Amino acid sequence: MTKAVAVLVLAACAALAACGGGGSESGAAQPAAAATFDPSSLPKGAQGELIAYGHELIVNTRAHLKPYVTANMDCSACHVNGGTKARGGSFAGIAAQFPQWNKRAKRFIALQDRLAECFLYSMNGHPPAYNSREMLAMVAYITYLSRGTQIGATPDPQTRLAKFDPPQKPDPHRGQQIYTQKCSSCHAANGAGSGPAFPPLWGSTSFNGGAGMHRLYTMAGFVRYNMPQNAPGTLSDQEAYDVSAYVLSHSRPKFDKNAVIAFPAERASYF
Repeated sequence: MTKAVAVLVLAACAALAACGGGGSESGAAQPAAAATFDPSSLPKGAQGELIAYGHELIVNTRAHLKPYVTANMDCSACHVNGGTKARGGSFAGIAAQFPQWNKRAKRFIALQDRLAECFLYSMNGHPPAYNSREMLAMVAYITYLSRGTQIGATPDPQTRLAKFDPPQKPDPHRGQQIYTQKCSSCHAANGAGSGPAFPPLWGSTSFNGGAGMHRLYTMAGFVRYNMPQNAPGTLSDQEAYDVSAYVLSHSRPKFDKNAVIAFPAERASYF
């Protein structure tokens, strides 16, 4: 990763994020730019190549970032179609929200920090260095999908994961029946998954207990509009909660909060 490339991507990200104009004075929700990815419409040269590489890393994470991933899943497992699907972990407008206050970290975080969380929790691994080509490529891609969104504007709620309450208390026993009927053919009866398209939902190769998907309401919101893959949106609110409760009733890796995260040092001349 050279200084020239780092400067290029940071300038590109700033330009892409700002293309919707200045910051929102009210901070009110505004329609997010459509999260679309068309390789033929990318900027020419190194900038477009970096964005395309970021897309590739999100879709095929394990193939390119194996040293950083322990879970048997790619980023696209939670960010459908590379983060372009509304209510499917969409990246639309996300870059315009950073830096932002993070309740868990109790500090302001940058987009790189948010990506680091995904590697630590969802991937049960550790993040690439913040100035690595891989990290900058993912930032460039997510920022590209946020083009047209005003800095600081709240993205359109319709693009975010749905949040709702179930009519009744979630029941893992009902959820087991739903899982057997509609989920096990892809994710396996033991939750271990089957192939890159169907990630493990519990067990040693799944996301750990600190992941966002380990929250019941988050998984239910994702399942409601994205599962089963062959018939998304067919589960009711109650069914989404019940099957999520069943999935989350199983064991999974525990997040190690004492693990030390360190990146290679750089000479002062790098900066």
